Amino acid sequence: MELVIASKNIHKIREFRSMLKGIPNLDLFSLLDFPSYVPPLEAGSTFEENAIQKALDAAKALNKVVLADDSGLVVPALFGRPGVFSSRFAGEDASDRENRQKLLCEMVPLKENQRSAFFECCIALAGPEGLKRAVHGLCEGAVLTEERGNQGFGYDPLFVKYDYSKSFAEMNEETKNRISHRRKALDKLLPLIIALAEKEIPSPKIQS
Repeated sequence: MELVIASKNIHKIREFRSMLKGIPNLDLFSLLDFPSYVPPLEAGSTFEENAIQKALDAAKALNKVVLADDSGLVVPALFGRPGVFSSRFAGEDASDRENRQKLLCEMVPLKENQRSAFFECCIALAGPEGLKRAVHGLCEGAVLTEERGNQGFGYDPLFVKYDYSKSFAEMNEETKNRISHRRKALDKLLPLIIALAEKEIPSPKIQS
């Protein structure tokens, strides 16, 4: 089965490829393989709305089974921000570093017990015929007062998961991919992906 990861973010694509490797009869693609396709603007007010919109649009346009996610960092003390605006918190064309610096500045007045946060991820799976399923995953922790580590992407250098001492950007890729919000969401979707892939395996011919 051909499955398209509806993203052009090389870091996100690599994470999904790592977590999906080993599934029989699954050929992975990303939007980098379809340069003429223009994804829709993220207009939803929730991660779920954005993920579903991206999955449905790409599935219909490409005539493929598509996996799309929308994810971000939620800080309750900041009324849920950055939230769905995580990737453009400091502006439409802001870099990851600029987004992190804006977050650090906004959190300066907060007390230590107000630095709790969580990563949220919604993954939607769709085919040309419509939506198949949408799932959620959360990873709870806290925001640091300064960046630590040079791995990962986005807000990883600022986020420490509860019961861990290293930021996401200090962890090796294997550890992060085992405990992240994206992993938790994908685990709920894997049985469906495996079942769809198995359906496309040709039945063995019976010889007389």
